[in-house]
Amino acid sequence: MPGTHIPRRAKRGLAAVLAAGSALTVFAAATPAGATTPGATAGGSKVTCTSQQHGLADRLERDLTTALHGHGNASALALYDRTTATTCTFKADQAFDSASVIKVTVLGALLRQATERHRALTSREVALTTAMITKSDNDATNALWHQIGHAGIQHFLDVAGMRDTVPGPKGKWGRTQITAGDQVKLLRLLTSDNQVLDTGARTYALRLMNRVVPEQRWGAPAGAPRTATVHVKNGWLPLDTNGWHVHSLGVFTGRGHDYGMAVLSHGNRTMQKGVATVESAARVINRDLNLSTTS
Repeated sequence: MPGTHIPRRAKRGLAAVLAAGSALTVFAAATPAGATTPGATAGGSKVTCTSQQHGLADRLERDLTTALHGHGNASALALYDRTTATTCTFKADQAFDSASVIKVTVLGALLRQATERHRALTSREVALTTAMITKSDNDATNALWHQIGHAGIQHFLDVAGMRDTVPGPKGKWGRTQITAGDQVKLLRLLTSDNQVLDTGARTYALRLMNRVVPEQRWGAPAGAPRTATVHVKNGWLPLDTNGWHVHSLGVFTGRGHDYGMAVLSHGNRTMQKGVATVESAARVINRDLNLSTTS
């Protein structure tokens, strides 16, 4: 992906957008726990949430609809929170070009392959995966994508249940078709016991996502509580069709936190507008889920 940071002028414009986004009103909730509620739509689709926390589903639906206003035609998201048994989806089955968020899938496929072959990662693989995740290095990703092979990537998608993900053609991993729903399936696998990724693989992947370089820690971490351990991977890609693709995956653990989100967007005129779109939704999610712990 081009670049590894947002220009200074873009940051100033982005700060103004986010300041406005942080002033979104938290709506009072009056629905039974676990219920979903009717409401406005964004881009003709409805944000749908369920929760065991009283009123949380209603609050998230309303606040996310507000955050996505004007961006609904070109955005999608999915989230889970195990603490409150909360889920939300918005166009979670819509396909997007992956850009670099696919690198978490590449990492998962390598770790699964190594486990099946009863071996540890080589020093070369450690160096490549570290560069791929923490710095979003494309050369490292190219090397691993070709090493694992199309069959290896597809095998991981099959065992992970990521049925809506289609690997990019002719080695073009950034053009892999992904959905927010499948990305959240992957985040769930990284954060709970399962038959796909063992404890060592999950710990390794999360450690790398926690060490992403500071200039790439935008997106899902926006508004995250200081008590959470943040794991993130972002992707950004300008295309002739659908403009800038800007995506963010985030997992939040530790100190009572156990949730994750995937926020995808395309059709952005600039990268910074895409970041603002993703972060407006992420701020709502981080705020509303953590308000629930003190309400």
